[in-house]
Amino acid sequence: MPTPIPMPMPTYRLSAQSETAATKLTLMSIFVALLGTFATRLIPSNREVTPRPYELLMLGLASFRIGRMLAYEGVAEPLREPFTQTELDDSGAGQTVVAAGQGVRFALGQLLSCPICIGTWVAAALVYGLQLVPRPTRILLAIMSTIGVAQLFHSVTEWLDWNARAARHRCS
Repeated sequence: MPTPIPMPMPTYRLSAQSETAATKLTLMSIFVALLGTFATRLIPSNREVTPRPYELLMLGLASFRIGRMLAYEGVAEPLREPFTQTELDDSGAGQTVVAAGQGVRFALGQLLSCPICIGTWVAAALVYGLQLVPRPTRILLAIMSTIGVAQLFHSVTEWLDWNARAARHRCS
């Protein structure tokens, strides 16, 4: 009797778009699960978790600074490299970071190349840190919020300089 030829099991693969969507839903689920765990398990119910006004300001500035650093700056490029690529900006003014690949890689690239997206995760980590390890988190907040203010001043100064150069160029 002849030996039956084994038939390979069919493999099912999500399309790149479906894989990207599934990854995004997974990331959102992880974020919500961490939030729920933090809120219900890690912090005693009698502890106040609302940040003081100065902490809120520092959290905002530090999240802004760290989010931009992770999304754009060269120091964080090794973290982004598997998921993003740097391209020349269409305006010719510099470079921009964009998601690379497809599926999971693309979804993670979108997260890492968006300062607001990654800044949300940073903000959550900083809020959790204020509750779990307040002293080192406050030191980090002080450093990063200070440079966040400096970055805002730098951005305003750069914008004023660009506008002045453009105005001089139009006049000549």
